[in-house]
Amino acid sequence: MTETSRRHFDIAVVGAGMAGASVAYELASDAHVAIIEMESHPGYHATGRSAAVFSETYGPHPIRALTGLSRRFLEDPPEIFGDQPILSRRGVLYVARADQSDSVKQMNCQLDDGPVVRLADTEITELAPLLRPDYAHAVFYEEHASDIDVHALHHGYLRGLRKRGGELLVDAAVNGAQRKDGVWELSTRRGTVCAPVVVNASGAWADELASMLGAEPVGLVPKRRTALTIAAPDGRDPADWAAVVDVDEQFYLKPDAGRLLISPADETPSAPCDAQPEEIDVAICIDRIQKAFLVDVHRVEHCWAGLRSFVADGVPVCGYDGAVDGLFWLAGHGGYGIQSAPGLSQLAAGMIKSAAPGLQAEELGFGVDDLSPRRFSLVH
Repeated sequence: MTETSRRHFDIAVVGAGMAGASVAYELASDAHVAIIEMESHPGYHATGRSAAVFSETYGPHPIRALTGLSRRFLEDPPEIFGDQPILSRRGVLYVARADQSDSVKQMNCQLDDGPVVRLADTEITELAPLLRPDYAHAVFYEEHASDIDVHALHHGYLRGLRKRGGELLVDAAVNGAQRKDGVWELSTRRGTVCAPVVVNASGAWADELASMLGAEPVGLVPKRRTALTIAAPDGRDPADWAAVVDVDEQFYLKPDAGRLLISPADETPSAPCDAQPEEIDVAICIDRIQKAFLVDVHRVEHCWAGLRSFVADGVPVCGYDGAVDGLFWLAGHGGYGIQSAPGLSQLAAGMIKSAAPGLQAEELGFGVDDLSPRRFSLVH
């Protein structure tokens, strides 16, 4: 598009991260869809910095249900997603110290109705040989948890979008918006994008975009998370080790391409920005990892940070705005946006097309009102 051009679409999705790419792909099966992205590369912020694990025990109930729904797609994606598997079995150990007994009780409650089992010491050593023998008071194992190839999933959605006739417009931050005769006109540095429906999938910037479109914010809070990579000790190959997560998510350690990816699992509130790691969070991470594992961190090979955006109840915001016509929210995914993307995007696409989901959320054990942005207006 040129600076003065005007393009017309059925639906404009703002944000080319996993949320925007996945819902645009689903919508493009029978609609002309454009993704508008402010950066020069899609997925630059949260998606491109995610160390995603597929876990059906992670997150509030709607997320766990949507994650379970996503498994079939992730295990057998369409051909355009490529030949390499998106999911690779990893397994996750959840470890608890003696002072985390309340969290152990909560985890025990999941044993009867979830994919988590308690392990014996010999099994722990095999799956996590670096875990200090005297550290964990209790250990639980989610055998079917998997690594997610985030790049393959994200770019598969974008390739699929293009194959279905959709378009990705980069370097196209929205700097103005108005609605005329039932059509949104979104001004960008690459021209004006016109569409009856705008999907707000702009991640940490979702409340800012909503305000530009005349909607009330939903109280989205971006939170910074830090991650580091370090060498495995003594050149050992961690390929077959499980990921290890503190039961209260105070840290995690995950094998990653022959190295160890570690994090303090920080959740520091932040303004929407290009997040960068803070020295204090790096230091906290190293301290927690060395206390839990037989690891001496002498050098950090790589360090980065990303934003994970939450609303008050931790459940994504998915639905039409209650006061602004033609505005659909798809935001607030927290740390669950990658693993739940296939299920949530299918649900959202059905809601966008018909104002009623093709996938019945009630069949998943929750209602669409549990995701709706209108739930926040009812509180006030």
